[in-house]
Order: sequence, then structure tokens, then C-alpha cells
Amino acid sequence: MPFRVELPPTFGDRLAAADGAGDPALIGGWVCSGSPVAAEITASSGLDWILLDGEHSPIGLESTAELLRAIAPYPATPVVRVPALDTALIKMFLDLGAQNIIVPMVDTRQMAEQASATMFYPPRGVRGVGSALARSARWNGVENYLTRAHELVSLTVQIESATAVENAAEIAAVDGVDAVFVGPSDLAASMGHLGQQTHPEVLAAVDTVFQAVKAAGKRVGVNAFDPAQAQKYADAGADFIAVTSDVTVLAQGMRATAGTWGR
Repeated sequence: MPFRVELPPTFGDRLAAADGAGDPALIGGWVCSGSPVAAEITASSGLDWILLDGEHSPIGLESTAELLRAIAPYPATPVVRVPALDTALIKMFLDLGAQNIIVPMVDTRQMAEQASATMFYPPRGVRGVGSALARSARWNGVENYLTRAHELVSLTVQIESATAVENAAEIAAVDGVDAVFVGPSDLAASMGHLGQQTHPEVLAAVDTVFQAVKAAGKRVGVNAFDPAQAQKYADAGADFIAVTSDVTVLAQGMRATAGTWGR
């Protein structure tokens, strides 16, 4: 018998497994530096999931593959945020082995449907077929990859604007969307409250999204680097929360050290 590779559970699988009454939110951190060492340290820390940020960092296609390899030995689930809703680009991220995709700035149902279509082979979607050449199927090492690929990928879309908040229920209801991730920073800017992620109107908008996504039977997450606010989101029913990043921890730690020495 030829050796066969089994891929790890998807982010959607992990969220579903943690959906019992009283289960805590899955806690994650960002990797923005592009460093495989930082990614491995983050993955070995005990966090549940790791967001590899291809939108606001120097992380591209080749570096994403290296970061995924660095994380692979650990239980943490890697989730790759692509730069934009682009069918060809998402295909490339999927083929390099990103099972879990986050698409930023999804404002409408139509955009969510386009994002969903990028994740699946025809006839369900529009993903190009190249698994024999790609890490996604471990170069045909994953048995029956083509017929099982829909079970081996997971899609999260981001709600980051006032328009998206209004369309949250329709976005969450799209087939193929496993989860919705709220970005309070861009949402605050969209609402005229730049830099004020905890403005009452922003918090109310986040709660609106939480309720809409939960009503659709989907999982909802949020970004919150302030521990007190993160706990409030957890208490409000967030299924997953991003609470820090590699560059944040490094910057804060180095500045604190410099401060200790009077710098």
C-alpha cells in the first residue's frame, strides 16, 4: 500500500468541536513578522489557532508555505488571511497548502458567495484543479483529495465595515462560509471612529454581527488585543478571539526591557 497523508482538522472542524455548552472561545494570535521562528514559537505556545496575515504584513505566497511548515508539528490551527478577495490568488494559497482561509473586507452576500466559490472545485465552485502539482494534496499523497477537498478546507469571511454589518445575516447565511471574523479597527474607521475600537457605536455594531451570525447557525470571532475587552467578547458568545501578535509581544517586551534600564 502506498503511504497516505492525512491532513489535520480544519478551522471549521475545530470550531464545531468546541461548540458545546460552556466551551470557551478558541484563543489565537497573529503572525505578522513573516518569521518561521516566530511562527513556530507562537504555535508551540499553547494557543488554539494562528492567523498568518497576508493583508497587512510582508507575508506572501512562498513565505506562507514556510510558515505553514513551521506550524505543522503543533496542535495550533493555522488560518491564512489572504490580501483580498481574488479568485486566482486564493487558488494559489489553497494549492500551497492553506486549508483555512480568511478573506478580508467582505461587505455583501455577493462577495461572500464569490469567496465561497473560490474554495471549491466545480461544479460547486471555481477553484482550478492542480492538486497533483501542489502541497494542498501533498502531491497526490492525500487519498481521494479531489473528491474530499470540500471537507479539507474552511472559509472565514471578515466583516469590517458599516455596510457589512447591515448585511451580516445574508453574509453569514452563504453556503460554504464556516465563520465570520469581525475586525473592530476597520469597522471603527468605517463608522467615523478611527482608532476607537471600543466606541459604544462600534461595540453595538459588533454585537449586531454576533447576533446575526449566531442566528444563521455559524461561528463568530473577533479581534481584541485588550484583555478586558477580549473577555467581554468571550462572555458575549465569541467562538474565537485573536488576542495578540508576534510583533506586538516583541515590541512590548523590548520596550518594557528598555524602560527597566532607564531608556
